[in-house]
Amino acid sequence: MRYKAIIFDLFGTLVDNFTTSEYNKVLTDMSAVLKAPPDDFAKLWRDSFYLRTNGTHKTHQESINYICHELGVTVTKEQVEKSAEIRLEYTIETLKPRTDTISTIKELKSLGYKVGLISDCSPETPTAWPQTPFNGLFHVTIFSCVVGTKKPDPKIYLMATEQLGVIPQDCLYVGDGSSHELTGALEVGMTPILIRDPNETVDTHFVDREENWQGPVIASLKEVLNLVK
Repeated sequence: MRYKAIIFDLFGTLVDNFTTSEYNKVLTDMSAVLKAPPDDFAKLWRDSFYLRTNGTHKTHQESINYICHELGVTVTKEQVEKSAEIRLEYTIETLKPRTDTISTIKELKSLGYKVGLISDCSPETPTAWPQTPFNGLFHVTIFSCVVGTKKPDPKIYLMATEQLGVIPQDCLYVGDGSSHELTGALEVGMTPILIRDPNETVDTHFVDREENWQGPVIASLKEVLNLVK
C-alpha cells in the first residue's frame, strides 16, 4: 500500500462547516440567558477562539465565565450552565456525518488502513463526542483543546502519527484547509489533500482557509478510496 494511515480533519471535512447565521444565533441565545450585551458577547467569544482551542479554557463554562468577567456581567452558576447547554446542544447538532463519511472510513479500515482524526476544536466537541456516530470509529482522535496545541503546529500531527504507529510519510491527510492545516501536514512529511464541497453555501463559516492551495483537490470523501487503491 502506498499509505498506511489516513488522517482526517473534522469540520468542513467529515461534517459540514456551520454557517455564520447559525453561529450568530447560538451566541445571541447564549448571551440572552446571561443577560449580556449580545454584540459584545459575540465579539469576545470570537476573539477568545484560541483560548478555547489551545486548551487554555478547559471547559465551555470556563469560556463563558471568562467573557462575563471581561464584560463586567455578574452571572449565576445556573445561567452559565444553561448557556453552556445551548452551546453543547448546537455542537451535537453540527457533528452529523456527511453522507459518505461513515461508509468511507469503515471501508478504509476494512482495507487495512489506520484512520485518525486531528481537530482544532473547543472543549464542547470532545464533551459531545460520545453522543455522536463518530465515537469509537477512529484508531486515534486528537482534539487540540485536549492536547494543548493546534494546527499547523508540527507537534499535533506527530502526536497522531506516533499514536498510530506510523511515520508522516506514510500518511494521507484530508482537510478543508482551515487553520493552514494542509501546509502544516505537508511540512511534517504527509501528503495533504484539500476537500472542497461544491455545494457549500456563501454563509459557510471558515477559519483562515487556504484559498490559494495548489495541491490535489477532491470534492467528496469517497474520492479518498480512489487515492489509496
